[in-house]
Amino acid sequence: MLNLSIALPIKVQNGGLFISRDVGRHPARRLRSWEVIFVEKGTLTIQEDDRIFHVCAGDSLLLWPGRRHVGVEDFPSDLKFYWLHFEVNTSEQPQPLVTQLAIPQQTTLHDPQYLMTLFRQFLNEQEKIQRNASLEFILLLILQHISLSAQTEEPKDEGGAALAWRAQQLIRTRYHLPLSTSMLAKELHCNADYLGRVYRRVFHLTLTEAIHRQRVTGCGENS
Repeated sequence: MLNLSIALPIKVQNGGLFISRDVGRHPARRLRSWEVIFVEKGTLTIQEDDRIFHVCAGDSLLLWPGRRHVGVEDFPSDLKFYWLHFEVNTSEQPQPLVTQLAIPQQTTLHDPQYLMTLFRQFLNEQEKIQRNASLEFILLLILQHISLSAQTEEPKDEGGAALAWRAQQLIRTRYHLPLSTSMLAKELHCNADYLGRVYRRVFHLTLTEAIHRQRVTGCGENS
C-alpha cells in the first residue's frame, strides 16, 4: 500500500453556478475569501473597490479578499457564470508538489470548454455527502489553466487593444455596407469570439451595438 501525505496550499469553501433570471444585480460584499468567477454566457459587469470589470463569455475574474465588490449593472438575461470561494494557506513553509502559479485578475481562457468541464466536475464532487480533497485538486487545475491562459494570451495593450481599434476603423469606413462580427473577424484574420471580447473591453460595446450606432450616426451626418 502506498500512503501519501500532501499539503495543499488552498482550502475550498464552496462554489456554484449562477443563471440569470433577468432580475437584480450582484450584491455588495466584502469577503475574507478569494473568489474565482468564470463566465460561460453573457457579460458580468462588476466593480471591485474603484475598478470596474466587464467579464465576457470565456473570461475569468479573480476577486480579492478584503476588497468591496458590487454589481454596477443589472444582470443581463443571458448571463451564466460559475463561482468558487477559497482560502489560501499563508504559511511560509514550502508546499510540496505544488508549482508556483501567477493568477491574473482577469483573462480570456484559451480553452473555455475545458474550464467549464472542471467547474462542472467540481459541482458534482461538492454534492457528495462526504467531503474529500478532490475539491482542492480540481480548484488547483482551474487556477493552473487560468494561469497558463494568461501566459499565452496576446498582450492587451499591444494586441487586443490594437485589434479593437482596427475593427473600429473598419466600422467607421464600411458601416454603409453589409457588416457583421464574423465579417470583421475574417477581414482582420482573427477569431470572432476573441474579437468581440477585446472590442467590448476597449469600447464597452458589443460589435453589433457599435455597427448599429455608427449607422445611425453616419446616416444622421449624411442627411
